[in-house]
Amino acid sequence: MDKHITVPFDRSVSEGLSAGDYVYLTGTVYVARDAAHKRMIEALDRGEDLPFDIKDQTIYYMGPSPARPGSIIGSAGPTTASRMDKYAPRLMDLGMTGMIGKGKRTQEVRDAMIRSGAVYFAAVGGAGALLSKCITGSKVIAYDDLGTEAVRKLEINDFPVIVVMDCRGGCLYN
Repeated sequence: MDKHITVPFDRSVSEGLSAGDYVYLTGTVYVARDAAHKRMIEALDRGEDLPFDIKDQTIYYMGPSPARPGSIIGSAGPTTASRMDKYAPRLMDLGMTGMIGKGKRTQEVRDAMIRSGAVYFAAVGGAGALLSKCITGSKVIAYDDLGTEAVRKLEINDFPVIVVMDCRGGCLYN
């Protein structure tokens, strides 16, 4: 079943999603990969704020290629999500409701998703050039020194994803 969702979204929206749903996301998501996740967790450990309010937000695990002249962003395909698995449960416990990536997740992530009401979407790997056409805005908001690993705020329109793990433990990988 195709669904259109505005991001950010709260737990009431994620509870209405099931593994296997085709979803088109429109609104704001944040981009962060390994190095940015590590810095965010270190900031939390020091009692500092994250570079954005994580409550009800979705993080896209992606590192874009450089934008061509006249383009908003370069190729924007998903990164393997398991690289963020040691960080994701803590962010979900702070209210993150969505993650976009590719590949399987650990049992700890699955447990945190059930506990916090979060959902994991898969974007099609290898389709980064096509996915970039759904990105209408991109701005680095933190850790600019990390280059493609910097935290970005993206504006997206009808960004296609599939629910691969829902907040009730449903999983397409099983």
